[in-house]
Amino acid sequence: MSVRSSIGAVQLDRVLGDWQQGREAAYRALAAGLRTLVLDGRVPVETRLPAERELCAVLGVSRTTVTAAYELLREEGFLASRRGSGSWTALPAGRPMPVAGLSPFPADRGGVIDLGVAAMAAAEPWISRAMAAACAELPGYTRTHGDFPAGLQVLREAVADRYAQRGLPTSAEQIMITSGAAGALTLLLRALVGPADRIAVESPSYANALQAIRFHGGRAVPVPFERDGWAMDAWARTLREAAPALAYVIPDFHNPTGLLMPEQQRRELVALARATGTRLIVDETMAELALDGSGPMPRPFASFDRGGGGSVVTVGSAGKTFWGGLRIGWIRADPELIRRIAGDRASMDVCSPVMEQLAVRHLLTDCLPEVLEHQRRRIREQRDALVAAVREQLPDWTFRVPGGGLSLWVHIGDGGLGGSALSAMAAQSFGVWIGSGPRFGVDGVLERFVRLPFAQPAEVSREAVRRLAAARAAGMARGATVTPPAEVALL
Repeated sequence: MSVRSSIGAVQLDRVLGDWQQGREAAYRALAAGLRTLVLDGRVPVETRLPAERELCAVLGVSRTTVTAAYELLREEGFLASRRGSGSWTALPAGRPMPVAGLSPFPADRGGVIDLGVAAMAAAEPWISRAMAAACAELPGYTRTHGDFPAGLQVLREAVADRYAQRGLPTSAEQIMITSGAAGALTLLLRALVGPADRIAVESPSYANALQAIRFHGGRAVPVPFERDGWAMDAWARTLREAAPALAYVIPDFHNPTGLLMPEQQRRELVALARATGTRLIVDETMAELALDGSGPMPRPFASFDRGGGGSVVTVGSAGKTFWGGLRIGWIRADPELIRRIAGDRASMDVCSPVMEQLAVRHLLTDCLPEVLEHQRRRIREQRDALVAAVREQLPDWTFRVPGGGLSLWVHIGDGGLGGSALSAMAAQSFGVWIGSGPRFGVDGVLERFVRLPFAQPAEVSREAVRRLAAARAAGMARGATVTPPAEVALL
């Protein structure tokens, strides 16, 4: 038996919602509701369900109804049971598991619209100006060996100053410059994860981070969202019961949902992590992309860990704010951990490129306000164009319009193609690539979701949605059993 966590009858009743709609037998309706919760990731795989007697009392149905629903789910492979151990959620044998990669094909093929990557084109003319300024500064570094494992001091100071501007006093000794946010996460996982260590993650979460966790031998433990954000009772239960060594969270315009964690929940999660001995890796790569100006941003996560002994480690990046081609990220942590990771870095990538570091230093210190204004205006226009196109072309698709970030997390409805099949058909026959829901989950769930970035110009997004609508119509015309080729389905 493998059980990661449990869910109580009261909470299960809450997430089930109005499961008795329709005219089918009560046990089938209950089984369908539970099956949907598993496939959408709201109840993770390997979660212990309430005992039949407990659940029927809370739902107000007969025990026969719950027993029959559980039995149907066992027959379908969505539930496993053992006498004396209870019942826990599962997936049918042979269901494909997601692995890395958002685009199954190269990104430079003509005529294909790539919505698989949530990244903007460069913020020009500032990127070119920053590179020119870096060239002018470069002679001051060419007389050295060029090997700076913790990063250039001038950039470490600039990143620290930016944290201070956001309300979190930081010293340069707490900053390490890395090769993008991906490099930062890789260094942290190498240093902090042992074989089969458990790592709590949001469900859904960033696909490449989930793959990095798998690659380093970690075991991701999914914690589903509530309808409007983070479920703190689920986080408390997971940290206590699963005892993960680490937790990876994206509180600022979460990728892919776009949700923003309020300060009170940040405070609660830090307190939970400190109480259970879990170190939090906080991904703040989207923190500068607030689009609607509805109020001040919550303080950085580490603001709530002052005096806490380093429970929070933060990952940041220039990629989403300025341009992914710069490949500059950073870690903010206690100085002892920074020195340890920098000392171990030689076996990976040694250090980050000097030119790009100098360019990012220029962007942070000399032109940040105007670059942010330009980027936010551009992203806001692209977001609004994508939202309007989906509402017009695919009116039964549902989503929350995010106040920042770079993507829509879209529920594609309960009929017709699932996300993986739609993604494959759109790529093969209609020239548009999207990230299907299972790529952002742990156990092959989230099949009724897709991620649609608004990182493309408005006219490109409108054409992409037109193609998606055509792909969906073609799939439904052929029948809802259309499946992608194995090499695409498993990406």
